[in-house]
Amino acid sequence: MRLTSLSRVFRLASVLLLCGLLAACGSGRGDLEKWVAEVKAKPAPPLDPLPVMQQFETFEYTAQNMRDPFDQAFSGEGSSSGPRPDPGRRKQTLEMFSLDSLKMVGSLGGGKNLVALVMAPDKVTYRVMPGVYLGQSDGRVTGVYEDRIELVELVPDGAGGWLERPAKLALEDN
Repeated sequence: MRLTSLSRVFRLASVLLLCGLLAACGSGRGDLEKWVAEVKAKPAPPLDPLPVMQQFETFEYTAQNMRDPFDQAFSGEGSSSGPRPDPGRRKQTLEMFSLDSLKMVGSLGGGKNLVALVMAPDKVTYRVMPGVYLGQSDGRVTGVYEDRIELVELVPDGAGGWLERPAKLALEDN
């Protein structure tokens, strides 16, 4: 019985001590409020001046009456003759991929019936024979061999015409 009364006294003493400590903490606010009032009373620092706007020189274009260097009318005879891509030809599946992203992985058959196997970046293997188109430069296959595919691409010549450029796709050694 004595233990319970002692614990009650101890609890009461600790509650009174805690209340006293909390009351002592509230007295330091006056210094803080004084310091905040002093800081607010100080004038704000001056702002940086605005940058000076640069004046640009006006330029008058005087070559309106000269020949346009990009006009196709002055490109010469090369633009009307020579090889050209067929705009009406339906694009084939392997023309979606650049030639350097295609990989020859093997061949089937023999002689004139030789068919090359080409793997595209989509990891699908396609059969390729002469006359099929590859790559994004209108590349037409001209020959299929056991170790390579030969084709002719059509590339712009810069003057409005087209040039035939030979290209190869070699069998990869793994």
